[in-house]
Parts: sequence; C-alpha cells; structure tokens
Amino acid sequence: MSQRANGSGFATGGPEFPDLPEATVARLPEYLRALHNLADDDQDTVSSEGLAAAAGVNSAKLRKDLSHLGSYGTRGVGYDVGLLIEQIEQVLGLHESRAVALVGIGNLGHALAGYAGFATRGFHIAALFDADPSRVGERVGGMSVRDIADVEAVVDAERISIGVIATPAHAAQRVADRLVAAGVTSILNFAPCVLVVPDGVDVRKVDLAIELQILSFHEHRKSALTALPAKAVGQ
Repeated sequence: MSQRANGSGFATGGPEFPDLPEATVARLPEYLRALHNLADDDQDTVSSEGLAAAAGVNSAKLRKDLSHLGSYGTRGVGYDVGLLIEQIEQVLGLHESRAVALVGIGNLGHALAGYAGFATRGFHIAALFDADPSRVGERVGGMSVRDIADVEAVVDAERISIGVIATPAHAAQRVADRLVAAGVTSILNFAPCVLVVPDGVDVRKVDLAIELQILSFHEHRKSALTALPAKAVGQ
C-alpha cells in the first residue's frame, strides 16, 4: 500500500520520522541554519539552488536529502521556509529543549557554558561538573559547578540524556563511563581521544587539532601545486 504525505510533510502509516542516511542527518543542521537566516531576512520561500548555496552543498544533493522528509518544494516557487524549518526541527527532535550536562570547566568548558547559541538551537546547559575541588561551587554562565560525584543524581533529576565532555584526554573515558552509568545516551566529546561506550550510546567527536591538520594538508597541497611547472600541472 502506498504512503502519502500528511500536513507536516511526513508519510502517513509509517514511523514518526524517516530512517535517514547518516550523511543526510549530518547536513540537516546546515540546512536549518541557512533556513533560519532566510527567515530572519523575512524570506518566505527559497529555491533549491538558493538553499543549497546558503548551506554550502550542491542542489541535487539537497533535493535528495529533503525528499527523505517528504519535502519536494513547489515548481516555480521553491520550498516554504517556515514549513521546512518545522519539518527539519521535528526530525532532529528540536521541538523540545534538550537538557545537556557539561563536564570539564577549563578554558573550553567556560566558553561552552557561556555560549548563548545553544538556547536558540534547541538545547540548554542544565548542569556543569568538574572533578577539581577548586572548581566546584564556581559560578559559570549563571550556574554553579557541581562535583562529578553528583552526576548520577543530577542527570536523573534534570532528565539529561546528552553529555558534553571537555576534559583532558586522560580523564575522558572515566567521565564517559560515569555519564553512561547515570543514563546519558549521547555524548559530544571534545577530548582528543577515542571513547569506548556500550551499544545504544552515540558519540560525536570534535577535535579541533584534527580539523587544523586537514586544513594544513590542503595548504601543503596548494603550495606543492603552485611550485610545479605549468606543463606538469596541466598534465
């Protein structure tokens, strides 16, 4: 039996949201950011080419990604910006503000705790933790830093399912173990290490040094190409 799209753009008779490829999931936040910028500029509709350019992808890839949501746009008009924002936010689970625990209140932790952009993207820092007694009780971003020993009780009380680790690498695995034991099922890891977690726990790794090393490769490659004789480059 065929399925048809309901008013929210999702197929009826199926799951609450589609089973999306990981690459598509990774691009949806970029589309959402671009759409919010368009909405802020009072733009009601956008073509696939315009949205793709704003998100930094090609239009064919964007159309395929959005087709997974049941969104195909209108020929000659494009996509309804407001409706597409609602669809993507629903798929990403941003219709409710998700509580986040931040562990590690060093320089990076301070910056993350004070970042106002989380609130506008569907998240709020519900608790701050550190193992250093000198940090416990410190006020950061309007919140008091708690002892890591309290993580189980706080995660339960605040209904926290996402943890952010901003500790040194040597402490990250112990912190991850405590978060998982407390009931956290998703972790964003800023520590430069690989975490081992049970099945059912999702980890995203952010390593700024790796990103810089990748950019260094591109700089090295551009320098090498510039140094080649013109004939060699053209071959």
